[in-house]
Amino acid sequence: MKKIIIPIMLVFSLTQMQAQTVDDALNYSQDNLTGTARFRAMGGAFGALGGDLSSLNVNPAGSVIFANNQVGITLSNFQIKNDASYFGNNKSTSSNNFDLNQAGGVFVFDADTNSGWQKFAFSLNYDSNKNFNNNVSIAGTNANNSIANYFLSYANGIPLSTLNNYKYADLYYNEQQAYLGYNSYIMNPISNTANNTAYSSGVVAGTFNQQNTTVTKGTSGKASFNFAAQYEDQLSLGLNLNSHFSEFRQSSTFFESNTNNLSTTDNYVKKVRFNNDIYTKGSGFSFQIGAIYKPSQSLRLGLAFESPTWYQFTDEISQNISAISGTVTSDLPPDNAPINGGSIIYEPYNLRTPAKFTSSIAYVFAKRGLLSIDVTTKNYSSAQFRPENDFKNTNKLIAQNLNSSTEIRIGGEYKIKKVSLRGGYRWEESPYKLKNTMGDLTSYSGGLGYNFGSTKLDLAYSRSKKFTNQSLFSQGFTAAPTISTINNSVTLTLLFEL
Repeated sequence: MKKIIIPIMLVFSLTQMQAQTVDDALNYSQDNLTGTARFRAMGGAFGALGGDLSSLNVNPAGSVIFANNQVGITLSNFQIKNDASYFGNNKSTSSNNFDLNQAGGVFVFDADTNSGWQKFAFSLNYDSNKNFNNNVSIAGTNANNSIANYFLSYANGIPLSTLNNYKYADLYYNEQQAYLGYNSYIMNPISNTANNTAYSSGVVAGTFNQQNTTVTKGTSGKASFNFAAQYEDQLSLGLNLNSHFSEFRQSSTFFESNTNNLSTTDNYVKKVRFNNDIYTKGSGFSFQIGAIYKPSQSLRLGLAFESPTWYQFTDEISQNISAISGTVTSDLPPDNAPINGGSIIYEPYNLRTPAKFTSSIAYVFAKRGLLSIDVTTKNYSSAQFRPENDFKNTNKLIAQNLNSSTEIRIGGEYKIKKVSLRGGYRWEESPYKLKNTMGDLTSYSGGLGYNFGSTKLDLAYSRSKKFTNQSLFSQGFTAAPTISTINNSVTLTLLFEL
């Protein structure tokens, strides 16, 4: 006789197969547009301009464009709104947070003009690449797909003797997911023999009321050491050495209930709650090289290359599940019975993100205004997890599903005495081959600045929008909400010239 309520607690240390996905690779390969207020107001189009601390993230040759030493600090407010549609049901969530997203300084020195090298510059700068703080909730009625199919997709093919093995550290990830489904009676073996490898759902077919809430926190950033030199007022060359760090936390809760009874005496799964928590911490290294060439005093051309980022990550994951079984006429206990969760501690693994190429052009109108355009390409299908033997299937999926992506940034500035008016536009192509998985990103921005002399104050506002249509789970359970995400940010930068 099955128990009325079945709590399952899982604690183990995993040193073998790991469960990274295409989405995980994208999470650390895509950056948000952050940086100083001037940089954000102009859409990040600084590859041929330089002269801004965050412009060094685009083209490291830009530090030598500064006329004077400068230090700056930037504070931003980020507001994210998610409108989720799941089987015709709409739900909105929002989050709001502040971040000290930029701090740094640049120091410019004159050189021996007889050699042709006129000046050089050193810079130290920190920029937040990505703010992970977000919160998404969905709810709806699924006509034919239960969370049971997620566990079945892992279980079929696994011997029953394996699922009865209580040495959790010996189990692969797929075996552990099957273990959860089996021991919570969400699925049942076709036969009770040790060599059984086929399973059926313990959930009666029909319609399912489903809810999912995902909360993420954390940040990804980099500290850059920059060196640049200018030759004969026409050619500037630069190099960045970047130290990356990332901290990511995600908590998700999936709840499903149904009344798909067969009779008043059948014992069946009526409610399931599945919790997943992940904490990922990592560090990495990358480098950038770039050049800015001035054919004339007004026209500037830029070219930059950013290497892949070579990350090393460590994951800590906890999972727990509870299922309530009963008959149509039986009284069910509360579905919030206490469940003790455990931790999965992964061995460190590596991720190589795609390289990036940026070409730029800018025109300066007699020091009263400017117009700048950047075009960036990045081949997301080249991202790879390592050790390769452990992530062969994931890397294959990355190559099959992702594509090369183009990003276009356009920015303009017009000066009226001590006031600068700015505007920008940004379009980033979806990294997916199937565009209905994730849409293109479109962003508009604007801002202004005031020059007090040795102090400058800049303010920017930006708004971006894109949609995603991705499955809640990696396999088996293919239900996918459509989420439209709008990011609004306000950025303030204070600069001091030394």
